[in-house]
Parts: sequence; structure tokens; C-alpha cells
Amino acid sequence: MTKYFQNKYALSKQGAKDLCKGILYSVLAYVSLMLPVALLACVLDSFLIALSWDSGQGGNILLYTVIGIVILAVIFVMHYLQYTLTYMGTYQESERRRISIAEKLRTMPLRFFHERDLSDLTSTIMGDCAGFEHAFSHTVPQFWGSILSTAIVCIVLLIYDWRMGLALLGVAPVAFAIVLFSRKLQTKQGQKHIDAKLALADGIQECLETVQDIKACNQETVYLKKLDEKMDAAEKAQISSEMVTASLVTTGQMFLQLGLATVIVVGNTLMINHQTTLFSYILFLIAASRLYAPLSGAMANMAELFSVDLQVKRLKEIQDYKEENKKKEYQTDGYDITFDHVSFAYEPGKPVLRDVSFTAKQGQVTALVGPSGGGKSTVANLAAGFYDVNGGKITLGGTDIAPIDSVAMMRDFSVVFQNVVLFNNTIMENIRIGRKDATDEEVIAAAKAARCHTFIEKLPDGYQTVIGENGSTLSGGECQRLSIARALLKDAPVILLDEATASLDVDNETEIQEAISKLVKGKTVLVIAHRMRTVENADKIVVLDGGVVAESGTHDELMKKNGLYARLVELQTASADWKLNGR
Repeated sequence: MTKYFQNKYALSKQGAKDLCKGILYSVLAYVSLMLPVALLACVLDSFLIALSWDSGQGGNILLYTVIGIVILAVIFVMHYLQYTLTYMGTYQESERRRISIAEKLRTMPLRFFHERDLSDLTSTIMGDCAGFEHAFSHTVPQFWGSILSTAIVCIVLLIYDWRMGLALLGVAPVAFAIVLFSRKLQTKQGQKHIDAKLALADGIQECLETVQDIKACNQETVYLKKLDEKMDAAEKAQISSEMVTASLVTTGQMFLQLGLATVIVVGNTLMINHQTTLFSYILFLIAASRLYAPLSGAMANMAELFSVDLQVKRLKEIQDYKEENKKKEYQTDGYDITFDHVSFAYEPGKPVLRDVSFTAKQGQVTALVGPSGGGKSTVANLAAGFYDVNGGKITLGGTDIAPIDSVAMMRDFSVVFQNVVLFNNTIMENIRIGRKDATDEEVIAAAKAARCHTFIEKLPDGYQTVIGENGSTLSGGECQRLSIARALLKDAPVILLDEATASLDVDNETEIQEAISKLVKGKTVLVIAHRMRTVENADKIVVLDGGVVAESGTHDELMKKNGLYARLVELQTASADWKLNGR
């Protein structure tokens, strides 16, 4: 049973055990609610016997009172245990689930994040996990508890009188079939609701991320109208899903209530024919009044379980995603990066790189230049092992990086991406991410090397200034320099700079280049840049165009070839001389 729940709902072993305990105590709690029925039946039987004997005695009232108090105590204890185990187990499992998903995402290859939309992942981690909490605290244990407890009571009633038992339970299979056979329809409507919510979440996230551009283009009205349409679509999808579910469940519950009429008809018939006793008749009437309530709840819970299956499926897609089983330890002969006839595509049939070959040697600066979309950033991502190549191979110090774990390989890489990511923490801690055991003095030294020290000293709390989410209180150039300081602090043998100076002015760019030049000795530096002046002094320049190496060499060699590189330099020189003409 434990293994079944573990596989079906993607639970941890402890979570499956807690669920089984919750179901067990739900069964006991529901069964305990039938104890007053049994007591009432005993009291009625006692009084009926007393009346039939024309006796003045009405049974042992004191005894029944004591039994009633004991039953109330049992009901209280069973419900307390059921509530405590169910809710505590659910929220502890929810904690384990969120941590496990976070740990799983931490080890995911970048290809996974390329395949999944950010709003989709956010909705899964936040919304689906919240739905999971509600389902496993309010639905799953109660559903199984009501089904199993009802089954136990039904067996007892059928043994007592199978004719009245069939009259009581005959409608239940039909009522549940109405809900069960409509599962496909409910799942379809539920999926439409999820898709509409994802579209809305994506629209809200896009609006928040691009609000500055929307306002700058005076498109608030147009954009908000589109967002309102997505909200309306999500609302309609939810109403439609709820209406379908409510209609089917209500129909099943209404049909279930026919059982009471069946009990009355069958009971009267048996009474007239002297085939049952008044006590049995009353007992089944009381049972009918108590038994159909948990069955009605079970039908509602069954409908919600269909929705839970959709949420569990989305969570399983993350948990069951194939992990990279690669080597954590490796050795290299130096740190030359060699691309050997490498081809790569993010999506099948859409190649980004085709037969790319070059070597970035240790102790030298290798620059990647070329038109936008040529594959420069892709080359950097492949060099760091973030993606697996589709053809050819990449070696680090003569060792093929394909079987090496990308997280383990990051020990030898310092990376500065084009899009800087900073955290809502102090400047000191943001730089220290490069090397967690670095001293304050080492952090400050890296900041000075990246030309950050001057502007940091002007901040209210210096290095202890909290910079806001993603460095919201800093300029783009200041954020870029902090990310460079972080990379310099790590002091890894391989440095990847993806448009690292894109947000810097000319003066700061020159200073950063001087700082980087001090680190080149004995290290492999791979630089991606659009500004040709940035890479003039590089030891080797690789020109990428359309996913292939168009040409390579030093600045002087490429200028003499008068090819694509020379044209790019000429275009940038011309743009630098461009100026507005007055009228």
C-alpha cells in the first residue's frame, strides 16, 4: 500500500507512510461516527423489548449514558489523531517536496530550462505544491477513509440482513459510476483551466518584466487589455471546469439519496410479509441517514482527485526528469579549450552551430565576435558544459567534457554572463558568492580590481549596503562590474566573459580590460564582445557567422584578409563617427 501511494502521488517514503496512517485514522474516525448509531439501535431495541413485555422498565439508562460518554471520547480521540496525523504529515511532506524540487532544479541541465517556461515552473513549484497541500490534507485521506470505513460498515450490515443491505447500497455503484465514467471530461476541462492559468501567469510576469518598455511606448492600455482578456479566459476556464465537476457530482449525490427511498420500500415490504423486525427496519433507516453523508463526500473528493492527478503529473515531470549521471572527478593536462567539429541545436532541425573548430589556449585571450545570432553565447555555454553537443566534441586540457558533470566542472570556470544576476543582499555577500570562504580583504581586493571600490565607498553603508532585488538600486554598469568582481574573486583557471563590458562606458571598459589583462597569465580567457575595439588586443579572434567559423586570427591578420571581421570593424568605426545633423 505504501509503495502504491509513493508511486501514484510521487511521495517520499515517509510521506507515503504518513498518508497510510492518515487513511487508517480517517477510517477509524468515520467508523467511530457509526458507534452512536449502534448505541441508538441498542437503546431502541431495549425499549422495544420492554414495551413488548408491557414492562415499566426502559433499560439501564445509566449504562447507556456511560457508553455514550465513552463513545464521545472515542470519537474525539479518533478525530484528533486523524486531524493531527493528516495535517502534520501533509505539511511535512510538502516541505520535503519543495526542498526536493529545489534540489532537483539545482542539478538540472540548462536544456531543461530552455524547454520549460519560467512562469510554468513557478506555477508548478508554488501553485501545484499548494494544491498538493490542500488535496492531501482535505481530500486524499478523507476519500480513502470514507470508502474503506463505508465498506466495513456495509459488510456488517450485509451480514446482518443482506436484503436490506442491498436496498441500502444498491444505488451507490451507479452514483459513483456517474462521476467515475466522466473522468475524461473532467480531466479535459481541468487541463484547459491549467493552460489558461499558465497563460495568465506568463502574461503577468511579462508585464512586470517589461513595464518600463510598455510605458515608454505608451502601450499601457493595449497591453492591459490583452492581460484582461487572459484573466477573463482563466476565469471562464475555471468556471467551466467547476461547473462540469459540480454538475456530475451533484447528479451522483442526488441519485445516491434514492437509497433512502429504496430502504423504506424494501423495509415496508419485508415488514408486511413478516420477514424482518421493526428493530432491523429502524436500524437500516438510521444507517441510511448516516452512511450516505461520507459517500457523498467521497464522490466530491473523487472529482478533486482527478484534478490532483494533473498536478501530480506536472510535479512528476520535474522529479522524473532524467538526471545527468556524469563524473564528479576528472583530470586535465592544462586548460586549453578545444572545439572539434562541434554541431549543436537547441531544437531538432534548427542547428545553431555547424562544424565549429578552434582552440582557446591557456595563457591567451580568445575572442568570439560576429553578427548577432551567430552562436557566440552558445559557444560559451557549451564550453562550460551547460549543454551537450549534438556532434563533435569539446575538450578541456585534452579531456572530453561530455562525461563530466557540469556542476563539478564549474570549479574551474569563472563566468560573467551578459545578463547579470544579483541578490537582495549586501554588496560584500554578492561578491563573495564567487568564493564563499573569501575574507573581507579578498572581497575588497577583487572589487578594486574590477573598478567597483570607488562607487561602493560612496554608498550609504559601503560594502554592507543592501542593493535590492537583482541590484535594483545600482546602475547597469555597476551591476556588471560587481559580477566581474565576483568572477575575479573566484580566480578560476578558465574565464568566460559573455559581453562582460556591454553595460560600461568607454572609461570603465578600458579599466576593466586592464584588470582582466592582469588575470590572463596562466589562464584560459574566452571573451564574447560586439565592440571590435574590445578585442583588438586578443591573442586570437574567432569570427562566427550563421553558426560556422567564418575566419580566425589576430586583429591585424583579419584586417588584412578584408573579410567579415574587417567589415564589422569598418561599420563600427563609421557608427562611432556618426552624429546628428541639425536642421
